[in-house]
Amino acid sequence: MSYSGTAELNAGRVYALQNTFELNGRISAYPESARGYSVANCYLLKEGDRAMLLDTGYAVHEAEILNQLGALIGPDTALSLFPLRINEFMSVSNAMAIAKRFNVVECFSNVPDIEDWIEFETLRGQERNPILKTTIIGRGDHARQSMGLGRTIDVLNAPIRLISTRWIYDETSKTLFSSDMFSHIWSDREDGPWLLGDNESDDVTDLPFVRSFLLNTRYWWIEGANMSPIRKAVAEVYDRFDIETIAPGYGSILCGRGHVDKQFEVLDDVLDQLDRTKIAPAYVPRGLER
Repeated sequence: MSYSGTAELNAGRVYALQNTFELNGRISAYPESARGYSVANCYLLKEGDRAMLLDTGYAVHEAEILNQLGALIGPDTALSLFPLRINEFMSVSNAMAIAKRFNVVECFSNVPDIEDWIEFETLRGQERNPILKTTIIGRGDHARQSMGLGRTIDVLNAPIRLISTRWIYDETSKTLFSSDMFSHIWSDREDGPWLLGDNESDDVTDLPFVRSFLLNTRYWWIEGANMSPIRKAVAEVYDRFDIETIAPGYGSILCGRGHVDKQFEVLDDVLDQLDRTKIAPAYVPRGLER
């Protein structure tokens, strides 16, 4: 029985919808040799009678996510969807299923016609999927706006990424939603822990582990690349925002300034070591783990 649960990250305002999956070498967000379990995190931000969902989860978790949402919002709540990576299944797979059950008023995107990215069903006859309003979020590095919630939300182009990816900073809860970064903490157990407080240890975040994790997943390309502008962009996020929680798209959520400081410090050390001034780029054959 897989774990499915909801964690309240900020009272009445931020919730994590969490559903586990097995690590068996078939999940590209993790090294091929990784074994155990990780968790897919979707995040619901609420303010009054409005809400916004960051990512919509894998299709295999559709029923669980619909039930989790139904326990937090009503059918008339004005709900916005924001897939942080519109070309990844974990971000978009359940968008239409959610729109059929809930009052989805818009879907944020950096491209027009969001249905082209989220509609995976072919329907015939009288039955049709809802047509979602696409609200364009510019392609700039940073936008600060209310996102229909009535509170300040910062939308960032992820400073380190393989594909088009957004990070979100919620000033109200001091939470950084980091998508596929800081996602390296998994577990031997299906029940996690999937949320680590400041008094709970994270015994894997050190330079060798994080370096290996990044090189064996979607960040294979950073070895021998020009890391200076990327290090600068990551440091600007750390310096600019008062982050107390890191909420990744996968893996354990990290609560507390101690965790935040550690994650950014180790990431910067890894990027520094992999800079082209210190290591040469190399061809990466399929299946090679570094």
